[in-house]
Amino acid sequence: MTIETIEHIWIPLADGTRLAARIFLPAGARSKAVPAILEYIPYRKRDGTRGRDAPMHGYFAQNGYAAVRVDMRGAGDSDGHMADEYLLQEQDDALEVIAWIAAQDWCDGNVGMMGKSWSGFNCLQVAARRPPALKAILTAYSTDDRFRDDIHYMGGNLLNDNLWWGSIMLAYQARPLDPETAGAGWRDAWLKRIEDMPFFPAIWAQHQRYDDYWKHGSVQEDWSAIQVPVMVIGGWADSYTNSVPRLLANLQVPSRGIIGPWGHIYPHDGVPGPAIGFLQEAVRWWDHWLKGADTGVMDEPQLRAFINDAVVPVGTRTDQPGKWVGEAAWPSDQIADKLLHLGAGGRLTETAGVAAQLPVKSPQDHGRAAGEWMGTGCVGEMPTDQRLDDGGSLNFDTDVLEDAVEILGAPVVRLKLSADAPVAQIVVRLSDVLPSGEVLRVSYQVLNLTHRDSHENPQALVPGQDYMVPVTLSACGHRFAPGHKIRVSIGTAYWPMIWPAPYAATVTVDTGGSAISLPVRMGGDGAVAFDAPAHGPAVPITQVDPGMTARSFSFDAITGLATYVTEGRGGLFGEGVVRFDEIGTTIAHNLRRELTIDPRDPLSARYVLRQSYDLGREGWQTRSEITTEMTCDLENFYIAGALVAFENGTEVARRTWHETIARDLM
Repeated sequence: MTIETIEHIWIPLADGTRLAARIFLPAGARSKAVPAILEYIPYRKRDGTRGRDAPMHGYFAQNGYAAVRVDMRGAGDSDGHMADEYLLQEQDDALEVIAWIAAQDWCDGNVGMMGKSWSGFNCLQVAARRPPALKAILTAYSTDDRFRDDIHYMGGNLLNDNLWWGSIMLAYQARPLDPETAGAGWRDAWLKRIEDMPFFPAIWAQHQRYDDYWKHGSVQEDWSAIQVPVMVIGGWADSYTNSVPRLLANLQVPSRGIIGPWGHIYPHDGVPGPAIGFLQEAVRWWDHWLKGADTGVMDEPQLRAFINDAVVPVGTRTDQPGKWVGEAAWPSDQIADKLLHLGAGGRLTETAGVAAQLPVKSPQDHGRAAGEWMGTGCVGEMPTDQRLDDGGSLNFDTDVLEDAVEILGAPVVRLKLSADAPVAQIVVRLSDVLPSGEVLRVSYQVLNLTHRDSHENPQALVPGQDYMVPVTLSACGHRFAPGHKIRVSIGTAYWPMIWPAPYAATVTVDTGGSAISLPVRMGGDGAVAFDAPAHGPAVPITQVDPGMTARSFSFDAITGLATYVTEGRGGLFGEGVVRFDEIGTTIAHNLRRELTIDPRDPLSARYVLRQSYDLGREGWQTRSEITTEMTCDLENFYIAGALVAFENGTEVARRTWHETIARDLM
């Protein structure tokens, strides 16, 4: 089917603000109205997501939908100011956008909303506001809990990706409006945007517990607020998968979920593969709820999930062996808990053994084999051989398995422990020990032990006092094969993933009260199959430079410092320098991050990011250079930043930030 693409259109809001949109219409929509699908994000429809938008939204248009891609207030070419993520203003604007779409002559009044990551979040948040025209949503790689499962905190610990993502947002928001769409006032609006730019990483670092800031936009606060059907997508290599089973279990509306092996990438382009025909699945969902067609989508299992098989644990994985299974309902009555007890001598057994008091004090660079918190399909990002970290942890193994053990869900570890400091961390890893001796991480969780009972009301530890601490690991799907072993590992640091606790604490585990519960599948494989990936029309793109990606760990035997470096030249996620030929615009984004720590001293932690972002075409070249840095002492975090913007080689704007943030049991 031929489609009509509206490159740019303004959506007017009641307060006079205009939001920039790109629209893909099916042939004939102007004479016979069709349902619409909205994606609403701050990442620049003009050039930021252009290469991804056309093959996806164009596909929806080919299948009879008006696909509307909107830049949020204060982002891309849209008017206004974006003061933070997931604000009430963002939701209010979305309500107006949905009403505007429903009123257009090419729309029949039925609107769906979809997105991944930021736009997956706001799908849920806007659905909870119940706009009348919104009939269903599709949310990918999102969360119901902004504190527990987002890029800022994990288990009550500050993620180092908080600084990474906050710094990237500075670079993204420093991009100029495009003169060809924003008009003559583009420069003034650009400079005003830089002048008013918030220091994102410091905003988020100030809220170190589950307070009202995080409760806003966390739909778990009121599951009943969402009254439209929900399809939810996750990936085992992604960091937002835990919300999939929680949403399926708690929503009070028709819901379906798919979890594949992928990172933070739409499943039709999913890495690690196999990618699936996600766009066809989406159309089936939309046809059912927006067109009233019986597509069979509601006859599918409530959860379709990929069960990973063991692989050699290397940092780059493009394909993942395994199988698809279906669970008719979630929670599933075909999954039962299997209890394994931690015991003396590093044993993991079905019956409790001899109890022992086992201390562990990991070096502060423990976590070198962790990989990235969020997989994005880049080289080198996956967790590597866990033996690199096992030397700094307590490890408990089963005997060699005689039968396969297949798990799906969130393993739960219950630990009886004490610590010798008021603030301490633990990391618990579940791994597959291959017959070769290599160790593959299957799941993990980090926990700030002051958050052991509550993320809202943390409590300092009493040194030497025993506590029973439950640790819910990240949801996973994995098959432990015969001849392999199951391993549970416990450490007290996880650098460079999380910022270290202020003390190099020793944690003592009492194995007599400690065990892991595994969610073991008892049912069959189900009948689950997907079409091959499909795409709509691609936009013409020229690869100007392939770019470069580097990732390394090093240890200086003289200074004692451990250093982790990642670098991407040309493209943030390995895409290199590209030119969008239709608009003549070239993009290059370079980022280098360097994290250093003395393995003996948590207060030595230092994180520096350096970025440059080039955007422009002949006669119009812009560039921003951004540096951010984080350090700490016993009482405070220190976060600094500097941004310089250039137009055609001349400096036009400069910002600096210096923030001191008190540590709150963190």
